[in-house]
Amino acid sequence: MKDGLTPQLGDIVQVSLKTYPSEESPEDMTAVVIKVIGNKNDPGVDIMAIVADHDVKTEWSDEALEQANQIPDHVTAADKAGREDITQQAAVTIDGDDSKDFDDAVVLWKLDNGNYHLGVHIADVAHYVTEGSPLDIEAFTRGNSTYLVDRVIPMLPFRLSNGICSLNEGVERLVLSCDMEITPTGERVNYSIHPSVMKSHGRLTYSKVNRALAGDHLDELEEKYRTLRPMLVEMAKLHDILYQKRHKRGAIDFEEPEAKIIVDKMGKPIDIVLHERGTAEKMVESFMLLANETVAEEYFRRHVPFLYRVHETPDEEKMKTFFEFVSAFGLNVKADPHDVKPSDLQQIVTKTAGTTEEAVVQMMMLRSLRQAHYSAEPLGHFGLAAQYYTHFTSPIRRYSDLIVHRMIHEYGVGKPATELQKHFQGKLDEIAEQTSVQERRSIDTERSVNDLKMTEYMANQVGEHFDAIISSVTSFGMFIQLPNTVEGLIHISNLTDDFYRFDEKSLTLTGRGKHHQFKVGMPIKVKLINADVAQHQIDFEIYDPNTPKIKNNDHNQTKTPYRQRTSQNNRPYRKRNRQR
Repeated sequence: MKDGLTPQLGDIVQVSLKTYPSEESPEDMTAVVIKVIGNKNDPGVDIMAIVADHDVKTEWSDEALEQANQIPDHVTAADKAGREDITQQAAVTIDGDDSKDFDDAVVLWKLDNGNYHLGVHIADVAHYVTEGSPLDIEAFTRGNSTYLVDRVIPMLPFRLSNGICSLNEGVERLVLSCDMEITPTGERVNYSIHPSVMKSHGRLTYSKVNRALAGDHLDELEEKYRTLRPMLVEMAKLHDILYQKRHKRGAIDFEEPEAKIIVDKMGKPIDIVLHERGTAEKMVESFMLLANETVAEEYFRRHVPFLYRVHETPDEEKMKTFFEFVSAFGLNVKADPHDVKPSDLQQIVTKTAGTTEEAVVQMMMLRSLRQAHYSAEPLGHFGLAAQYYTHFTSPIRRYSDLIVHRMIHEYGVGKPATELQKHFQGKLDEIAEQTSVQERRSIDTERSVNDLKMTEYMANQVGEHFDAIISSVTSFGMFIQLPNTVEGLIHISNLTDDFYRFDEKSLTLTGRGKHHQFKVGMPIKVKLINADVAQHQIDFEIYDPNTPKIKNNDHNQTKTPYRQRTSQNNRPYRKRNRQR
């Protein structure tokens, strides 16, 4: 083991393998302990074990911490030089109740010509995290922040992410501004991208903004909500205009409840709460999407190297399979799978909205799409039906946005185009690859932690009965999902009333004798029979008190690893782990 490491009995450790099993010695393997994560019974160690397993970096270099500590905790006079002073504008941050870092602020007013002025002001992290510095190296390595059920593994030290780079209420902060003039029909007719210094006039929350917009019990809200309500009402109107415009061009809008796992002080899950997005969440999304598109289009038209967020056209065969799948729900899709358009899929989403098939159709659609990623080429964003798109609005938690800010600064100082092209062109492919890989790593880590905590939550409910829907069908069984989004497997060995055959084309299991059929989207009653916390595995069986159990010896009893979650990074812009 490394010097100074003295693991004790019950400790979870990270090791480096030195020798591997061989044919002669199949059980002979040696390793060196490189890190003690903690005792298995300590609160939070289970999560940190998953973090270590996914190789998510949690410790900072001494050089990075030293650089962070040398950065002032306030905006200096020198920092303000050359920036527009917008501290008098009523810019506000709108985030979740438990948010600690605020990297975007918005402000809105009506112009004399009847148009809207929308200001999207983003924390200027690039001013403090300079290229090649220890902090930059750390941010590049991490790629993004990782948001887990009870903690955040940040891309930047908290001194920056929660301090000087966070748009905290009532203090001056440096930002990159994207000011846009928008007509009442949603046309962006003018814009400006420039460095500013701002002061947040309110740390607002989604829940209270939604209450202010509803106009109910305003006297129970803080004064700032009542003061800012006229602007918030106009923001909601503009959001509706922008949403309709995106919908008209074919953007696919997925709507589903988001599950939040509530844990106690010991890290034990005590509840799973579903959250429906309200107008506040949706209007912030609309404004961030528009700013991202505006910045991407501006630098594409400048013909300079740039980093884009891209989502390519779906695979033809997957689209063909998806169209065949939805036809079983009576949806006659006339689109060509070889030349599918976003509007084709949008129509399917619209037709199934509010129906029992909505969730499963969206799930299968998401599985049929490619993964969004970063690229130095402007390949467009299929899901948004956008020709140009980038990530500009979250530089505290995404390295991609930090790089975009850095390029905006560099392109604004008047350096020769050839010099800039040479400088960035050689870096962008590596940055695009690293940020895409690290995004996937964070998503997988978040998913594994959620699987652990959901399994732990269900462990006390073994033997209970639930209503569910079938979310996927495979040759080894079917996955079901509970209303609280917990997923589990009904292994084919637990289908005891018949012998079932799997049809890959229709994604069904059909009984050979009774011809009973199970298919995706079907409601089903289930009994929880196992919740293996160590394996993050939840198993159910069909619950029908009127059907006697019959031993089905024809099937392999071996359980199959089954986590087949939908990719998160194709979903709409979210201020945390979900993003376009």
